[in-house]
Amino acid sequence: MGLARDGSGFALLAECVGDPATPETGFCRQHVAVLDAGAKEWVLRKSPLPRTTGTDGISAHLLALGPGRALIEDGAVEPQDARNWFTRDGGRSWRAVDRRTVGTTPEIPAGAVLTTDCASPAGGHPDACERERLVIVSPQDGRRRALARVPLLGAHPLPAGQPEPDGSWWVSGTDPLSGRAAVAVSRDGGRAWTVGRLPSPPATGHGWYTSVAVGQDAVYAAEMGELTGGEPVKNPMRALHRSLDGGRTWQRMWTTGPTAEPRTLLGLPVPGPGGRVEIGGEQAGYRSLDGGRTFVRLDEGSHHTRRTPLGLLRESSSCRYELTADGVRWSEFGLACENRTP
Repeated sequence: MGLARDGSGFALLAECVGDPATPETGFCRQHVAVLDAGAKEWVLRKSPLPRTTGTDGISAHLLALGPGRALIEDGAVEPQDARNWFTRDGGRSWRAVDRRTVGTTPEIPAGAVLTTDCASPAGGHPDACERERLVIVSPQDGRRRALARVPLLGAHPLPAGQPEPDGSWWVSGTDPLSGRAAVAVSRDGGRAWTVGRLPSPPATGHGWYTSVAVGQDAVYAAEMGELTGGEPVKNPMRALHRSLDGGRTWQRMWTTGPTAEPRTLLGLPVPGPGGRVEIGGEQAGYRSLDGGRTFVRLDEGSHHTRRTPLGLLRESSSCRYELTADGVRWSEFGLACENRTP
């Protein structure tokens, strides 16, 4: 699902049918659900994606690019068959666009998504990419363009796709000198960047990436990577850092140990006012009221959280979603639930 600032949105849905005993006879049909600005209900519109067989699976990805605009990236089984599709009229029509990055842009335009592509070797497969670069997906035509000025964060920078509520853009990576985790922030749409190194805990091997979320009175950075000691877990969180000055300086609030929870994070931390921050882990959620020094387990279970132009969005099941603008109050809605019209 992708949402725009005016309350409109897109969701990519799939319906698969077939016999488990003979999966090669099955197939999957994809749809696009659209919520127009001011509309009360989602409506189904035709998807440009082809029907796939039951053994191929589905790997398409949808990017919302502002009101009425979206891009579908078709992850076809054969790379040469993959295509991108762009709409500027709320999914009423789609046109194919080139997947290659063309030209550069001095800034990140409103509605754009910040992502990466492979710079070396040019156009290389992500699994074999030696060096990545920051690119934007344009809301004007769905094309990718390289960002002219980028922060120095190693060979594999990882950007947040959306800006934070204060308009800042964040990218994580590694400090080229020390190899330690670092983050960069731009407050002018990607024209200039400030890089800051995190006070990472001692660890063996490099970390994976850092998830950043900006709250009303603090910025939180969750450093992800393999843990030392304890039971191995999926989506391990090494440490949680907090900045009270917009990312200029950082303090490590939580260092993950062998047993104390939280030890995992799904998506982003959820910052609230007055030192409140929540972590959605693999098995449960956790809340801190002292900036991440201590946590208590929550009753409502785990959630995956990500940033949208309307606030933080968390998914509690395959069809129930919640949005928050302040990290405290959540509004719930359903989409594509069984026996329910989108």
